[in-house]
Amino acid sequence: MELNLIIIALTIYLIGSIPFAFIITKISGQGDIRNIGSGNVGATNVFRTGKKSLALIVLFLDILKGYAPTFYISNFIFDLNSNELIIYLIGSTAILGHIFPIWMKFKGGKGVATFIGYIFAVNYFLGLIFISSWLCLFFLKKYSSLASIVSLSIIPFAMLFLNYKTTVFLFFFIVSIILITRHYSNIKRLLINSEPKIKL
Repeated sequence: MELNLIIIALTIYLIGSIPFAFIITKISGQGDIRNIGSGNVGATNVFRTGKKSLALIVLFLDILKGYAPTFYISNFIFDLNSNELIIYLIGSTAILGHIFPIWMKFKGGKGVATFIGYIFAVNYFLGLIFISSWLCLFFLKKYSSLASIVSLSIIPFAMLFLNYKTTVFLFFFIVSIILITRHYSNIKRLLINSEPKIKL
Protein backbone atom coordinates (compact mmCIF):
# COMPACT_ATOMS: atom_id res chain seq x y z
CA MET A 1 0.00 0.00 0.00
CA GLU A 2 2.80 2.40 0.94
CA LEU A 3 4.58 1.62 -2.36
CA ASN A 4 1.38 2.34 -4.31
CA LEU A 5 1.01 5.69 -2.56
CA ILE A 6 4.59 6.61 -3.43
CA ILE A 7 4.11 5.64 -7.09
CA ILE A 8 0.85 7.63 -7.34
CA ALA A 9 2.39 10.66 -5.62
CA LEU A 10 5.46 10.53 -7.89
CA THR A 11 3.26 10.25 -11.00
CA ILE A 12 1.21 13.28 -9.95
CA TYR A 13 4.39 15.21 -9.15
CA LEU A 14 5.68 14.51 -12.68
CA ILE A 15 2.37 15.68 -14.16
CA GLY A 16 2.59 18.86 -12.09
CA SER A 17 6.17 19.32 -13.28
CA ILE A 18 5.16 19.76 -16.92
CA PRO A 19 6.24 23.39 -17.62
CA PHE A 20 3.44 24.47 -19.92
CA ALA A 21 4.48 28.14 -19.76
CA PHE A 22 7.93 27.21 -21.05
CA ILE A 23 6.66 24.75 -23.68
CA ILE A 24 3.86 26.91 -25.10
CA THR A 25 5.94 30.10 -25.39
CA LYS A 26 8.85 28.16 -26.89
CA ILE A 27 6.87 26.39 -29.62
CA SER A 28 4.95 29.58 -30.45
CA GLY A 29 8.16 31.44 -31.15
CA GLN A 30 8.08 33.73 -28.12
CA GLY A 31 11.41 32.52 -26.78
CA ASP A 32 12.35 31.30 -23.31
CA ILE A 33 9.76 32.46 -20.74
CA ARG A 34 12.55 32.56 -18.16
CA ASN A 35 14.05 35.51 -20.04
CA ILE A 36 10.77 37.43 -20.20
CA GLY A 37 9.27 39.75 -17.56
CA SER A 38 9.77 38.33 -14.08
CA GLY A 39 11.25 35.09 -15.45
CA ASN A 40 8.51 33.14 -13.68
CA VAL A 41 7.34 29.96 -15.42
CA GLY A 42 3.64 30.70 -15.12
CA ALA A 43 0.57 32.07 -16.89
CA THR A 44 0.91 35.63 -15.51
CA ASN A 45 4.37 35.96 -16.98
CA VAL A 46 3.19 34.54 -20.31
CA PHE A 47 0.62 37.35 -20.28
CA ARG A 48 3.54 39.79 -20.24
CA THR A 49 4.59 38.56 -23.69
CA GLY A 50 1.52 40.35 -25.00
CA LYS A 51 0.03 37.10 -26.23
CA LYS A 52 -3.16 36.83 -24.18
CA SER A 53 -4.31 33.71 -26.01
CA LEU A 54 -1.11 31.91 -25.04
CA ALA A 55 -1.53 33.00 -21.43
CA LEU A 56 -5.07 31.60 -21.37
CA ILE A 57 -3.88 28.28 -22.80
CA VAL A 58 -1.14 28.04 -20.18
CA LEU A 59 -3.59 29.02 -17.43
CA PHE A 60 -6.04 26.32 -18.51
CA LEU A 61 -3.34 23.63 -18.69
CA ASP A 62 -1.82 24.59 -15.33
CA ILE A 63 -5.27 24.51 -13.73
CA LEU A 64 -5.99 21.14 -15.36
CA LYS A 65 -2.83 19.53 -14.03
CA GLY A 66 -3.93 20.52 -10.52
CA TYR A 67 -7.54 19.45 -10.99
CA ALA A 68 -7.33 16.16 -12.89
CA PRO A 69 -5.07 14.11 -10.55
CA THR A 70 -6.93 15.02 -7.34
CA PHE A 71 -10.34 14.50 -8.97
CA TYR A 72 -9.23 11.12 -10.32
CA ILE A 73 -7.76 9.71 -7.12
CA SER A 74 -10.69 10.94 -5.00
CA ASN A 75 -13.27 9.39 -7.32
CA PHE A 76 -11.61 6.28 -8.72
CA ILE A 77 -8.79 5.17 -6.39
CA PHE A 78 -9.52 6.12 -2.79
CA ASP A 79 -12.62 6.48 -0.68
CA LEU A 80 -12.83 10.18 0.17
CA ASN A 81 -14.64 9.60 3.46
CA SER A 82 -11.92 7.37 4.91
CA ASN A 83 -8.84 8.73 3.10
CA GLU A 84 -9.55 12.46 2.97
CA LEU A 85 -6.20 13.79 4.19
CA ILE A 86 -4.23 11.20 2.19
CA ILE A 87 -6.04 12.25 -1.00
CA TYR A 88 -5.35 15.93 -0.38
CA LEU A 89 -1.72 15.22 0.50
CA ILE A 90 -1.06 13.13 -2.61
CA GLY A 91 -3.00 15.54 -4.86
CA SER A 92 -0.91 18.45 -3.63
CA THR A 93 2.21 16.91 -5.16
CA ALA A 94 0.99 18.39 -8.47
CA ILE A 95 1.50 21.84 -6.91
CA LEU A 96 4.90 20.75 -5.64
CA GLY A 97 5.77 19.63 -9.16
CA HIS A 98 4.78 22.99 -10.62
CA ILE A 99 6.87 24.88 -8.09
CA PHE A 100 9.86 22.53 -8.28
CA PRO A 101 9.74 20.86 -11.71
CA ILE A 102 12.36 18.21 -12.31
CA TRP A 103 12.47 19.18 -16.00
CA MET A 104 13.48 22.78 -15.18
CA LYS A 105 16.17 22.09 -12.55
CA PHE A 106 13.51 22.53 -9.85
CA LYS A 107 12.91 26.18 -10.73
CA GLY A 108 9.23 26.56 -11.56
CA GLY A 109 6.26 28.84 -11.12
CA LYS A 110 4.47 30.06 -8.03
CA GLY A 111 1.78 27.39 -8.12
CA VAL A 112 -1.38 29.49 -7.96
CA ALA A 113 -3.01 28.25 -11.18
CA THR A 114 -2.28 24.64 -10.25
CA PHE A 115 -3.67 25.32 -6.77
CA ILE A 116 -6.88 26.65 -8.34
CA GLY A 117 -7.41 23.37 -10.17
CA TYR A 118 -6.50 21.43 -7.04
CA ILE A 119 -8.93 23.33 -4.79
CA PHE A 120 -11.75 22.90 -7.32
CA ALA A 121 -11.13 19.14 -7.20
CA VAL A 122 -11.27 19.25 -3.41
CA ASN A 123 -14.50 21.27 -3.26
CA TYR A 124 -16.16 23.30 -6.02
CA PHE A 125 -17.50 25.81 -3.52
CA LEU A 126 -13.98 26.48 -2.20
CA GLY A 127 -12.85 26.93 -5.79
CA LEU A 128 -15.57 29.50 -6.36
CA ILE A 129 -14.57 31.32 -3.17
CA PHE A 130 -10.99 31.51 -4.41
CA ILE A 131 -11.94 32.69 -7.90
CA SER A 132 -14.45 35.26 -6.60
CA SER A 133 -11.94 36.68 -4.13
CA TRP A 134 -9.18 36.75 -6.75
CA LEU A 135 -11.31 38.48 -9.38
CA CYS A 136 -12.64 41.11 -6.96
CA LEU A 137 -9.19 42.06 -5.71
CA PHE A 138 -7.65 41.93 -9.16
CA PHE A 139 -10.19 44.26 -10.74
CA LEU A 140 -9.99 46.60 -7.75
CA LYS A 141 -6.20 46.80 -7.49
CA LYS A 142 -4.87 45.31 -10.78
CA TYR A 143 -2.26 43.27 -8.88
CA SER A 144 -2.28 39.57 -9.71
CA SER A 145 0.08 38.83 -6.82
CA LEU A 146 -2.04 40.63 -4.21
CA ALA A 147 -5.18 38.88 -5.43
CA SER A 148 -3.42 35.53 -5.14
CA ILE A 149 -1.96 36.18 -1.68
CA VAL A 150 -5.27 37.27 -0.16
CA SER A 151 -7.23 34.47 -1.82
CA LEU A 152 -4.72 31.89 -0.61
CA SER A 153 -5.12 33.28 2.91
CA ILE A 154 -8.90 32.93 2.78
CA ILE A 155 -9.13 29.26 1.76
CA PRO A 156 -7.99 27.54 5.01
CA PHE A 157 -10.40 29.63 7.10
CA ALA A 158 -13.22 28.99 4.62
CA MET A 159 -12.56 25.30 5.25
CA LEU A 160 -13.01 25.86 8.97
CA PHE A 161 -16.32 27.56 8.25
CA LEU A 162 -17.34 24.52 6.17
CA ASN A 163 -16.50 22.23 9.12
CA TYR A 164 -13.49 20.46 7.65
CA LYS A 165 -11.41 18.49 10.12
CA THR A 166 -8.71 20.38 12.02
CA THR A 167 -6.00 18.23 10.42
CA VAL A 168 -7.29 19.17 6.96
CA PHE A 169 -7.41 22.86 7.92
CA LEU A 170 -3.82 22.71 9.19
CA PHE A 171 -2.66 20.98 6.02
CA PHE A 172 -4.25 23.60 3.77
CA PHE A 173 -2.96 26.35 6.03
CA ILE A 174 0.58 25.03 5.45
CA VAL A 175 0.00 24.75 1.69
CA SER A 176 -1.26 28.35 1.60
CA ILE A 177 1.74 29.58 3.58
CA ILE A 178 4.12 27.81 1.19
CA LEU A 179 2.45 29.40 -1.84
CA ILE A 180 2.37 32.82 -0.21
CA THR A 181 6.09 32.64 0.55
CA ARG A 182 6.62 32.00 -3.18
CA HIS A 183 5.40 35.60 -3.58
CA TYR A 184 8.11 36.99 -1.31
CA SER A 185 9.54 39.30 -3.99
CA ASN A 186 6.02 40.46 -4.90
CA ILE A 187 5.26 41.24 -1.27
CA LYS A 188 8.42 43.35 -1.02
CA ARG A 189 7.44 45.29 -4.15
CA LEU A 190 3.87 45.72 -2.92
CA LEU A 191 5.15 47.22 0.32
CA ILE A 192 7.18 49.86 -1.52
CA ASN A 193 4.54 50.36 -4.20
CA SER A 194 6.75 49.12 -7.05
CA GLU A 195 4.81 46.00 -8.02
CA PRO A 196 3.79 46.25 -11.71
CA LYS A 197 0.05 46.25 -12.35
CA ILE A 198 -1.49 43.98 -14.95
CA LYS A 199 -2.96 45.93 -17.85
CA LEU A 200 -5.77 44.15 -19.65
